[in-house]
Amino acid sequence: MNWIKLEHLLLKAQAERAVTADPTLNHGQLCEQALSLAAGLRDQGVQRIAVHVEDAADLAIALLGAWRAGVSVLLPADLHVPTRQRWASEVDLWLTDQAGDTHIRDYRYAPLAAAALDLDLCQLSLCTSGSSGEPKRIDKTLRQLANEVQALEHLWGAGLGTACIIGSVATQHIYGLLFRVLWPLCAGRPFVRKQLAFPEDLQRASREYPAFAWVASPALLKRMGDNLDWPALSAVRQVFSSGGALPGEAAQRLHERLQQWPTEILGSSETGGIAWRQGRELWQPFAAVELSLDSAGALLIASPYLPQGHIEHTADAARIAADGRFELLGRLDRIVKLEEKRISLPMLERALMDHPWVAEARLGVVQENRASLGAALVLTESGLYALRNQGRRSLTQTLRQHLSQHCEALALPRRWRLLRQLPLNPQGKLPQADIDALLLAPRPKTPEVLEQVEADGQWSLQLSVPPDLAYFSGHFPQAPVLPGVVQVDWALSLGRQLMDLPEKFAGMEVLKFQQLLRPGDEVQLHLRFDPTRNKLYFTYRNETATCSSGRIVLEAADA
Repeated sequence: MNWIKLEHLLLKAQAERAVTADPTLNHGQLCEQALSLAAGLRDQGVQRIAVHVEDAADLAIALLGAWRAGVSVLLPADLHVPTRQRWASEVDLWLTDQAGDTHIRDYRYAPLAAAALDLDLCQLSLCTSGSSGEPKRIDKTLRQLANEVQALEHLWGAGLGTACIIGSVATQHIYGLLFRVLWPLCAGRPFVRKQLAFPEDLQRASREYPAFAWVASPALLKRMGDNLDWPALSAVRQVFSSGGALPGEAAQRLHERLQQWPTEILGSSETGGIAWRQGRELWQPFAAVELSLDSAGALLIASPYLPQGHIEHTADAARIAADGRFELLGRLDRIVKLEEKRISLPMLERALMDHPWVAEARLGVVQENRASLGAALVLTESGLYALRNQGRRSLTQTLRQHLSQHCEALALPRRWRLLRQLPLNPQGKLPQADIDALLLAPRPKTPEVLEQVEADGQWSLQLSVPPDLAYFSGHFPQAPVLPGVVQVDWALSLGRQLMDLPEKFAGMEVLKFQQLLRPGDEVQLHLRFDPTRNKLYFTYRNETATCSSGRIVLEAADA
């Protein structure tokens, strides 16, 4: 291949060198548009821009043009309002596809002269979530990016040849940026402009090229089923996968269908590429990447894709083999991945607690058929009022809508647990495993017993009606009320736990329901058993009045 160093991409235009198809763009046109953008940015005195575009070729033009003008580039993860607000003071303009922002096509200036880019002065910033959950800005130099694309070409360039690069991942993040844009540009391989999110789209694009390779995510590769034309797709030169672990079964199916193992890439926005593997082998570090472990077993990384002298302290537990290869043992922090999207649980928790209905929030991953997030909440008084007067569905839909301003739909909780208080352990902590278990457990069907006292054979229990009681569903959807039959069942069940009662239920007498019991109510239950008449007397009282009362008639089992 005719390799051009990353810093030399604007030095000499080559019209015969294809960049993209549909629509076509050659290297000469790329240079002209990038240098025209550079002239416009310089003319306007712009120093810092945020770029978020869907077209991979437009991203290439924006990056090269900004760097030629000496402008630093920020790649925000999304264009949500909180994201714009967070970075507003750090950029001079937003270069996007959206109405109201600046567009690449707005710049029709006479191009600046061709020139080499400065490896150390050209800056790119990526956005991700740090271990604290706060959105984190990761600054990189062009030298770090150039080192990485050269390493990728050294490893796999010969096998790829002239393959067109087809991607299912976004170019706003380091994996898509390197594999779909910068590496193909330097190698002279054409790339598909659009992100293709579905297997059928990937197949359709693959049929357009005699040689092709995929830059994909585990989420897409897992969805590639029997309906595809696998004999035709087996011409793929190489399948790359990154953003999360590819399940062994999915990798095996791809191997059987394509006669090759997908190449998994391990890395992050902070570190760039760390290692790669095929099949179920251990991870093989990239050349010049040096790995070690801290005292807690977390992976430490020194790399040419990091600032010189910097050692990246990750939250990945690992075991390093004698030959330098390694095995990952799981995350040590509370940043999780869903469908290869990196999601900060603390950030979403803070966003939830910004809503007036939420006093406390803890999130976890619910591992069922499809992994998703769940939320355990303690409601404020206004939140409890909303639950009582609008119902659970309305409350959770409102909170999902609130949260959608801060995250993608993928990160919106699918399961909700409404609690009186968070279940802290004796050390005042709430281990993530406890939250995950709570989210997996079914909604409660019994009251929380806060206190119980016995005097002269009579019991007084202080009960809390769980806000998330399963029996509230359907009774009633917009105004949950504790069913009378449940009140009777609780009285009998608690009576059996505390007293020696006959086993057989024989009927009810003098039932009265006078006050509604609602989610979150605290109520006293008074129990007294009359052994001569085999009757259990119960009364539920709130602070001011009797809510319900009655007698449960019991019989011995052999009666």
